[in-house]
Amino acid sequence: MRRAVLLVSLLVFGSALGMAFTGAWPWTRLQEASPIIVTRAYRIGADTLRSGETLGALFNRQGVASFDLVGLARTVGLDPRRLKAGLVFSFRKATDETEPSEITVRTGLGERLRFSRQLDSWGAVREPIRWTREVVRLDGQIRTSLYDALDESVPDDLLDRGERIRLAWDLADVYAWSLDFTRDIQPGDDFAVLVEREVSEEGEIRFGRVLAAALGTGGKQLTAFRFEEEGKEKFYDALGNSLKGAFLQAPVQFRRISSNFSRTRFHPILRRVRPHTGTDYSAAAGTPVMAAGDGTVARAGWLSGYGIVVEIRHRNGILTRYAHLRGTAKGVRSGVRVSQSDIIGYVGSTGLSTSAHLHYEFLVNGVPRDARRMRNDGGTPVPSPLRPAFELERDRLSRLLAAGSRPASLTRRGD
Repeated sequence: MRRAVLLVSLLVFGSALGMAFTGAWPWTRLQEASPIIVTRAYRIGADTLRSGETLGALFNRQGVASFDLVGLARTVGLDPRRLKAGLVFSFRKATDETEPSEITVRTGLGERLRFSRQLDSWGAVREPIRWTREVVRLDGQIRTSLYDALDESVPDDLLDRGERIRLAWDLADVYAWSLDFTRDIQPGDDFAVLVEREVSEEGEIRFGRVLAAALGTGGKQLTAFRFEEEGKEKFYDALGNSLKGAFLQAPVQFRRISSNFSRTRFHPILRRVRPHTGTDYSAAAGTPVMAAGDGTVARAGWLSGYGIVVEIRHRNGILTRYAHLRGTAKGVRSGVRVSQSDIIGYVGSTGLSTSAHLHYEFLVNGVPRDARRMRNDGGTPVPSPLRPAFELERDRLSRLLAAGSRPASLTRRGD
């Protein structure tokens, strides 16, 4: 048996040796890849449009002598006079040439311009930037503020700090009618949120929209689900009731209450005890102030110790007052109709004020009330014909909201 195996092995080896010498292989021989020959080397540099500089000056600095600005402006709708300083242009040059053969510039989040040279003429095209959209689940526990909670639980490679701030503001908007983030949020409260995250083909990351959220605070679970109704996207709770109320919980975002509604408060300037008939929100000068509800401007201007004020008259004998403003928003004057969340002015320190803040009053038939303790009517339900569609979307978002316990990408699709 061993002799037979040895004879077969010798026969196979001999056959292979013979084929090697004759080139008669029974299979296709691997072909060697042709060498890649670089016929022309390129280098890519960048240059920035400086303040007060024309586009022509930037191109001249890069050796672009034959650029027909007027012609290209007509071709791609580019107006060189409207380009802002700080735009970064990329120049692709062959190592043996002084003039670029290609120039690119990002003119927006969703577009770039590409200029290409053919012999002595230039052409230009607009190119879309492709963004991929994905649904991401985030969660965490609040120790001091929503800002800090998002910083602790969301890494930079998921959303950078600027996008986390945007997310915090958008969450505050979602709950603006049912939750006061300066009063209602306590250490130990938790949150989970579904957001759209968008990633460009160049690696940029941006926050898209809040799709759903759940906040655990005060022993209650406050849920919110985005749903489209008659072409408009609104937020509803789990029962299908709108989260939008008649009045915002606070007319400025992410602020600190520096003084509450009080019948006996020591005034820091007058140096005596007197009633404080509103709520003071400490915020940076220039912070936008929003109309707490729909109404008509009753006053816009100077009012004694209140400084610059805006007063808005609402239904049912309600008037809201916004005082110590730095100034009013454009177009805000007596008799003008405003809608809830419209910007009506900006935080300042006019009148009897020691620092930048908003003094906000809520009066019913002329009597000051504590706005934070007033019932906030609202909660209009999803229209009956749309109820089945809402329940399907609510259930889908609920499953994604409960899908994990750490930041995670749940779905992805191209734009």
